[in-house]
Amino acid sequence: MERLTFDGWIAAVGTGSGTRVVVGHWPRSPFGSFSDVMLERPDGWRVLLAPTVETAAYVSAVYHFDEVRCVAVSVDVSDGVWDVAAGPLELRFAVGRRGPLGLALRAVPRPLARRPLWAAMADVPARLMAGVRTRGSSRPGCRQWYAAVDLRPIVTAQARLDGNDLGPLAPVSPPVRFGFGSAPSAPSLVRVVSTVESPPLRDPGPDRDRDRR
Repeated sequence: MERLTFDGWIAAVGTGSGTRVVVGHWPRSPFGSFSDVMLERPDGWRVLLAPTVETAAYVSAVYHFDEVRCVAVSVDVSDGVWDVAAGPLELRFAVGRRGPLGLALRAVPRPLARRPLWAAMADVPARLMAGVRTRGSSRPGCRQWYAAVDLRPIVTAQARLDGNDLGPLAPVSPPVRFGFGSAPSAPSLVRVVSTVESPPLRDPGPDRDRDRR
């Protein structure tokens, strides 16, 4: 079994058009620093935008997509404003101040956050408070766990896809269906340590199982 750990941020936003966007920004990963974007259209079509063939193959082997595209992905952060460009997608969002949960998560020691036991202990509170899971499996033979160590609300967002305005910031609803963990319904930026344990993974190609939609 291969165990890989990714340390970075996950941002999730909904839009007035019904498109939901999840950005992963990973300064520390087995693939070096990279960012990727998962988006789900109103009709349920799931798209991965990844910067290299290697990252596209790995991410699409762990999660479920109908379409996988290799495009340039950039993330710039300044004074709480994030600018994301990923092929056909342009996204800008701003984060607000931490609430009590964000302050509590910042107290979690990073070594503890990497342990499966911590993810198991946090799973039930995460389901009750945010409607998400911290451990599970998106594909057979693949085990994952997440540990959030910071949380800030996303308070404004503007997004364009293929040149079309996606509308105002909205809840991430219905929940995205890339994997077991989903995302909080409230637009959020989460600092997270994500660990994936699996056999060496290969790209299975787009997920065409329409029963999952």
